[in-house]
Amino acid sequence: MRSTTRTLALALAGVLLAACGHKDKDAPLAFAPADTPYAVANLDVLDDGTRSALLAQANAQLPAELVQLRASADSMAAKDPDTANLIRAFAKELDGKTIEGFAQNAGLDLKGRSALYGLGLAPVLRFQLSDAGAFEAFVGRLEAAYGKKLDVASVDKQSYRRHLLPATGTQLILAVVGKQAVAAILPADAPQPLLRQALGLDRPARNLQDDGRLEKLAKDRGYQKWAVGELDLGRALPLAASGKDPLFGALFKARAQAESAKTGEPVANQLQIPPGCQADAVRIASRVPELSFGYTRLEARHQDMRWNVSLASDITQAFDGLKVDLPGLGSSQPGSPFEFFLGLPVAQLRTFWTAQADAVTAKPFTCPALADLNDSFAKLGPSMQKAAIPPFGDLLGVALSLDSFTPAAGNAMPQFTGRLVLGTGNPAGLLAMGQMMTPALAQVKLADDGKPVALPPTLSGMFNQPAWMAMGTKSLGLGVGAGEDAKLADALKAPIGNAGQMLRMHLSGQMYLDWVTLMQQKADSLGAAAVALGKDEAGSPDDQAEKAANEARTKAQFDAMRAQASRVESIDAEIHVDSQGLVVNSQTTLK
Repeated sequence: MRSTTRTLALALAGVLLAACGHKDKDAPLAFAPADTPYAVANLDVLDDGTRSALLAQANAQLPAELVQLRASADSMAAKDPDTANLIRAFAKELDGKTIEGFAQNAGLDLKGRSALYGLGLAPVLRFQLSDAGAFEAFVGRLEAAYGKKLDVASVDKQSYRRHLLPATGTQLILAVVGKQAVAAILPADAPQPLLRQALGLDRPARNLQDDGRLEKLAKDRGYQKWAVGELDLGRALPLAASGKDPLFGALFKARAQAESAKTGEPVANQLQIPPGCQADAVRIASRVPELSFGYTRLEARHQDMRWNVSLASDITQAFDGLKVDLPGLGSSQPGSPFEFFLGLPVAQLRTFWTAQADAVTAKPFTCPALADLNDSFAKLGPSMQKAAIPPFGDLLGVALSLDSFTPAAGNAMPQFTGRLVLGTGNPAGLLAMGQMMTPALAQVKLADDGKPVALPPTLSGMFNQPAWMAMGTKSLGLGVGAGEDAKLADALKAPIGNAGQMLRMHLSGQMYLDWVTLMQQKADSLGAAAVALGKDEAGSPDDQAEKAANEARTKAQFDAMRAQASRVESIDAEIHVDSQGLVVNSQTTLK
């Protein structure tokens, strides 16, 4: 569902990307509590050209997302047919439209302000409307496609529509409040105070807009103000573990009821949450207090994002100053259409994870729900000891660079040229082990000078093209394809990782498109094989219809992926650890 998440993020960003410099007492963030455990909102406005480019990308992915929506509806139809029908109705409303066209027909203001936040754990989405009447008409069309009216209720003369979700013990509410639309997921029996606050009839004592938490976060993390998001695990995890949050309580009870129907275990027994669970939640949150994200650059052709994972100081201190000795990890410019460099400093990782395992062993989690986590850490200690055994214990990292990649017909192996480099504290030992396992490799004599040596035909023949190996002081590399000997020599001299750097990746648009083509070929091949195996079993008409629908969904998904890949010039990513935590930077350049 990563494609779905990305498209929804783009579409939501398109809605979010507008704001005024002054503080509006009726702005969406003015309804969000200052202590909300999560929030996503726009803090500034985009120019029209950039907004259009962003929406164009979402439009390109929309057909595949409609397929996903309908597939979700099909998967839940047996257990929750009403919700499945509502999802199909929403998909029908989007079908054949652009995001802009849908927004106009639904009265949504793409230049307005919006925010997603939690009342406790219950999500509330508020967005400004350009035409409240158009939004009401949209809901009417939704009801017509759904086949029946949504339930209507009111609080202090404020009406709202509701759709019950019996499988989860929750309800979706929709309302027009002033010039804003409100959508929220609440417990089916939501208490009046929660319902009133979700509708905005009661305001929080201190709101997120006045608190300025997101503005400070954007400044500290280097986010631009177009769309900023935060998940405060220090608030969210203890809230869930306390058993006092209304939404979590509804979900927990629905799960207990379903389990009781299967096993006969009384619901009341399952709803007991030991006091130690909240303490354990606080303990976990202290290790990973916060997740946040924001755009660092957003233009017509450039979409750069940053994700931050806050970590406890002992975690950051273990890695933020570490320079992983993997050639190419610290390069600033890509040299191949695809590059993937991953730091795996096993010695440091062993020390870190052994300490974590020892800490949990000395003080296990007491919450029954975390019993598996205790078991995992109990097994982790011995595993880390085994990880010290060469050659794995000497590993520093791995790098793969592809200069060409050509999908082959049928089940044939794709043709490629490129390089594989292993960072290791003992390259000679790794080579010697390889020579013991592959006698033909014993003919290859390498010095740690980085000079490539051609592989004998018995080995290069596996690739149907020339191949070389080379060894550096802390690296061992393989080059495959004409001209890769010179590139391999340069690869072993490339800069090692910067302080705290753990990953670097580059992917060209053409390579991305080639990979989509390969995946589609494999999917078609598997489909053809399945047809061949079942040719004597025609199946029922319903089975045949389901099979045809699945094939149509798969084709639509690949068509959308190809359309998206055709618009991409390059995708880059980099991950490092600094004094505050883990930082993930991504850059997407469009044609």
